[in-house]
Amino acid sequence: MASQLSLFTEYIPLVAKFPKTRYQGSKQKFVDWIWDCVKDIPFHSALDAFGGTGSVSFRLKEEGKQVTYNDILPFNYIIGKALIENKEICLTDCEINTLFSRNSAVEYPDFIERTFKDIYFTDEENRWLDVVSTNIRSMNNPYKQAIAYFALFQSCIIKRPYNLFHRKNLYVRLQDVERSFGNKKTWDTPFDVHFRKFVEEANNAVFDNGKVCRSINQNIFDVEPHYDFVYIDTPYLNDSGVGVDYADFYHFLNGLVDYDNWATRIDYDSKHLRLFRQQNVWNNSNTIHLAFERLFVQFQNSTLAISYRSNGIPTIEELVGILERLGKNVRIYQSGCIKYVLSTKRSNEVLIVAR
Repeated sequence: MASQLSLFTEYIPLVAKFPKTRYQGSKQKFVDWIWDCVKDIPFHSALDAFGGTGSVSFRLKEEGKQVTYNDILPFNYIIGKALIENKEICLTDCEINTLFSRNSAVEYPDFIERTFKDIYFTDEENRWLDVVSTNIRSMNNPYKQAIAYFALFQSCIIKRPYNLFHRKNLYVRLQDVERSFGNKKTWDTPFDVHFRKFVEEANNAVFDNGKVCRSINQNIFDVEPHYDFVYIDTPYLNDSGVGVDYADFYHFLNGLVDYDNWATRIDYDSKHLRLFRQQNVWNNSNTIHLAFERLFVQFQNSTLAISYRSNGIPTIEELVGILERLGKNVRIYQSGCIKYVLSTKRSNEVLIVAR
């Protein structure tokens, strides 16, 4: 049995490949460096506490770990289901064609076309979204549905200026002017073309590492603390007190997931029709210190790896102080100076490892 377990631990897929991500704050470009920092730490079960794109979860899965991906945003949870929990299910061309087709027995809603006119996509694109998202909701297999949603999310993101939904700015796509950013050809590529490409990327990411991996959608403070290793990449609050509101940046994708209740969740006083904002302890300088302390206490029996930046609130010194008071042995790794999308400042990407 011991030799079999060892065999699974060393298993690395030869074909599976993580999809390219366009997600704000993605750790995809750092994932090899992150693994290099923790690879000599013995652990079996791993929690990716704020999973995001799933790039770190995917790497841990590649390394034979029993991975739990968690994210509080429903659309991210579905991405985790498609790429991390899923071990064998793919979506076929025939099934894609069915998603693109109108079923004569179905009365298709027009909520997106009516509600989001001239905000994010053209009228024709909005009609396409109403049809395809309706067909996705009728799918029976949860993993096929998750792959279809993944492709839908990525298609929506890639057709957006800045890859975000933070502004009513369809006009940026449609204006016939010279641009210093973006790719008009990509913006104008039809949804169905993008969708097929992203299904292929998701299909290529599916593999079985011999462990039971799963995706969950919980507030991190409700997650049971029974993991050997916990990777933490919270929403970031810079030294000016400005945070990243992922729920606001990607609200449209969460709306797609909850289509039937979407209308009741929209803040109609906002120009870009975001969802009503929820209180977030990670975006508030008055609550973030206590949130980190609570998080570290919750998982104090696990090895912790915290992705951070050199100019954050709390400071690295403050985080280390909390960890050391809990009896942790702390090491700090720095990857070098980087600049993030939409940011005018440069900072060092830091990994704090506490055992």
